[in-house]
This record gives sequence, structure tokens and C-alpha cells, in this order.
Amino acid sequence: MREDMLNKHEHRIGGQAVIEGVMMRAPRTMTVAVRRPTGEISVMKESLNLLSDRWPFLKWPVLRGTVSLFGTLLLGIRALNYSAQEALEEDEGEIGPWAMAGTIVVAFALAIFLFLLLPLWATRWMETYFHWVAGQWAFNTVDGVLRLVVFFLYLGAITMAKDIRRIFQYHGAEHMSIYAMEAGEELTVDSAKKYSPMHPRCGTSFLLIVMVLSIVVFAQIPQTWSFWAKALSRVVLIPLIAGLSYEMLKLGDRYRDISFFKLFLVPGLAMQRLTTRQPTDDQIEVALVALREALAAEGESEQ
Repeated sequence: MREDMLNKHEHRIGGQAVIEGVMMRAPRTMTVAVRRPTGEISVMKESLNLLSDRWPFLKWPVLRGTVSLFGTLLLGIRALNYSAQEALEEDEGEIGPWAMAGTIVVAFALAIFLFLLLPLWATRWMETYFHWVAGQWAFNTVDGVLRLVVFFLYLGAITMAKDIRRIFQYHGAEHMSIYAMEAGEELTVDSAKKYSPMHPRCGTSFLLIVMVLSIVVFAQIPQTWSFWAKALSRVVLIPLIAGLSYEMLKLGDRYRDISFFKLFLVPGLAMQRLTTRQPTDDQIEVALVALREALAAEGESEQ
């Protein structure tokens, strides 16, 4: 196996769609490009102070995935805050640290209720009427399938909103611009348009891996535990599942040109049909601005 095949996709820039724009995260920099109502593209650039620089053990496999998850949430909220101010012409000041913490807590609480507690409660209810659900593996398989159903229903519901569909277009623009960078092409709209809006290294694929992997991990929880003991243990296991899912996503992306890993990536790419849309040229332009700014900042930081 050639070394260039192994390292071909080792690019350390990822992104996120925001309101009328795209956030790009490089190892040392976050940039956000947003289309204002006037048509002008505004850019925010921010240097990152990484905890892993102070505590190198945070770069260990599995642990780095958990750290990356929480870091991405924090940066995502800051990027969304900036995009709302620029795209909607709101001038209410930035979200303070306490408001940001509250937003994260509320988001986690909602996610825990929808994707952990609700499916668990529904499975326990089914267990009282269908005895075949009582087995440990059967119980956790049904619970896992219900989590997937809730997740797909959630995605289907938010897709109906016009504003969300535009964000999904920017999500596609983000992927297409990163594809162009990975191919070593000039970062122009025409070069990015040749690529798919679905990318192996995507948060949607990550979430699907989390959902499937959680079935295996949660199956290790004793069947005799009470509802709340099971619920609490699942919350505690979230960092472990996130870390393992992160490593699996990176592995699949790194070897995406190998047949076995292509099959591994198919479900995640298929699910991105729900979270990406074909972008317009104007939207790709915004994504490319964010990407070029991130690359330029990384070049400056290495000098």
C-alpha cells in the first residue's frame, strides 16, 4: 500500500454551516465567513488556544475525540452567534460565557431526553407487552433502533424549515470546498462545483456511528438495573462512545480509497442526503472565503 494513499486525505481542516455562512476550523485558527444582506462577505478570524497544548495527554486516542466534541460545540456556538449578528443585522452583543454555558446545558439536556431517555422509556414500555424484548441484547437493539427512528424523525422535521434548508446548502458548500482543497485544486467556485456535497469526515456520519456504536456499548449494562440507573450509566458512557466514534470516523476517512472502508462510509454518506443540499455559486463562494482565510492564518502561524 503506497504511503501517498495513506496520507492523501490527512488534512486537518473541518467546518460547520452557520446562518448564511460557513465556519472553518484549522488546527490553530477558526474563521467564519458570512454573507450580509448587502451582499458583502464579512469574516471573523480567531486564534485557538488548545488545552491539548498544555496537557498533551488530551491528544491520546479516544480521549482526543471527547475533547474535540466539546471544543467543537463551544466554537460552533460562537460561530452561530457571529453569523446571526452579521446575516440578520442584529446588534445585541456577543453571547457571554454564562449564556454560552446555559445554551450548551440546554442543548445537552434536550439531546439526552430525545435520544437517550425517550427511547429507553419506550423500550421499557414495550418490554411489558412483548416478552421477546426482555433479553439484554434484544432490549438494547430495540432501544437503539428507536434512537435511530427518533433521530431521523428529528432531521426530517427540521428539514421542513426554509432557514434550515439554506443552512444545509451551506453545509454542502463547506464539503465541496474542502474536497477541492484535498485534491490540491485552486480554490475557486468552478473547481469546488465538481465535487459532491457529501463528505466522509462529516458530523452527520459521526452521529450515525455514535448511534450504532451505542447499541453495542449499552448492551453491556446489566438488564437488572433500574430505569434511572440505566439512564445515568448511558449519560456517563457518552464521552467514551464519542471518543471511539471519532477514531472510527478518522480511520474511515483516512483510508477512504480502500474498498473495505468505502463500504464502511456508505451509511454515513447516505444519511448526509438529509443534512446537505446542493449549494448555489454564491454559497460556495462564502465557504471558499472561510477556507482561504483559515489556510492563510495557518500559514502565518507556522512562520
